[in-house]
Amino acid sequence: MTLTGLARLLREPFAELRGKRIGLVAHPAAILPDCTHALAALRLSGLKVTTVFGPEHGWSGAAADGVRVTHAHDERAAVTVYSLYGDGHEPTAGMLAEVDALIFDMQDVGARFYTYASTLFYVLRAAGRAGLPVWVLDRPNPINGVSVEGPLVAPGHESFVGIAPIPIRHGLTLGELARFFNAHFALQTDLTVVALEQWRRAQWFDETGLPWAPTSPNVPHLSTAVVYPGMCLLEGTNLSVGRGTALPFEICGAPWVDGEALTEALNARELPGVRFRPTRFAPTTDRFAGQLCDGVQVHVIDRAALRPVRLGLHVIAAVRALHPGRVAWNAHFDRLLGGPDARLALEAGWSAEAIAASWAEAETAFADARAEYLLYH
Repeated sequence: MTLTGLARLLREPFAELRGKRIGLVAHPAAILPDCTHALAALRLSGLKVTTVFGPEHGWSGAAADGVRVTHAHDERAAVTVYSLYGDGHEPTAGMLAEVDALIFDMQDVGARFYTYASTLFYVLRAAGRAGLPVWVLDRPNPINGVSVEGPLVAPGHESFVGIAPIPIRHGLTLGELARFFNAHFALQTDLTVVALEQWRRAQWFDETGLPWAPTSPNVPHLSTAVVYPGMCLLEGTNLSVGRGTALPFEICGAPWVDGEALTEALNARELPGVRFRPTRFAPTTDRFAGQLCDGVQVHVIDRAALRPVRLGLHVIAAVRALHPGRVAWNAHFDRLLGGPDARLALEAGWSAEAIAASWAEAETAFADARAEYLLYH
């Protein structure tokens, strides 16, 4: 079994944290193999956790995507809970008043626009400014730490879903991203990464022996995370990605989509590692709530061969070809892609393959450049 940073911290108590007032940045998936949460585990170990911070979806993990979360007091845990997805994303001096050191423990999904990476950046920056040490308790990249895919964030297009010039699928753990952020942004934060043991870059989460806990309300399973780096791109359009169903990001469609025709068109593209079947669904929440949608289900048959970012782009291109004039963009699309280039190329008639090919040089350069931040082989 892979040993997480949390498990290592408990096995090998680090003297530097003893007696300090700890601020814990975490979410419900920050658990031990026996499913004990990080807060309880740290307190049982004798560490004094005085304050906790919750990311998008909140400390409880129950808030929907994009919903502002307010500060609160957790009566059961007898601790103040500060939201880093409310009035701001960065801990303020007031929030850090009773903190001597910060511990960051979150399970990521390996996609740049999953906002826990941005929360990590802001925690590191705030800690650097306040002169506080940060301990990142590392966890696996669940979709492996080898594959790199997608465009980098273009200068001037940084956002909370694209905080740094990295590809959509970056192939890093959050501990490695912390090292990258600290160096790239010259944060000069006193950073300690408690590294994983017995994790290899080529491993997927279900090969670690660790229990999977939903990382957010619409990423309930590892299978969701596998397709998320590409299927999430559809959130920048007027298509449903299946939020409000049992298969978010594994199905997509709209009331006006011809699911049978879309299935035939996508399967004809012979995308590696994936097949499609027609499906109908009625989301209970989010886009098209209560309406019957026609569309497709994505079936991953070879996750090693799958290129999920390209998958998402192909789905959008296929729907546009099948239903001219029906696919509409929203501002989120450019933010997810890190700039307008992909959208403009689609509008100019470029194929999904041609657009993906334009990323190749940046993908290779990043895969090489990240080497100095890697902790695992």
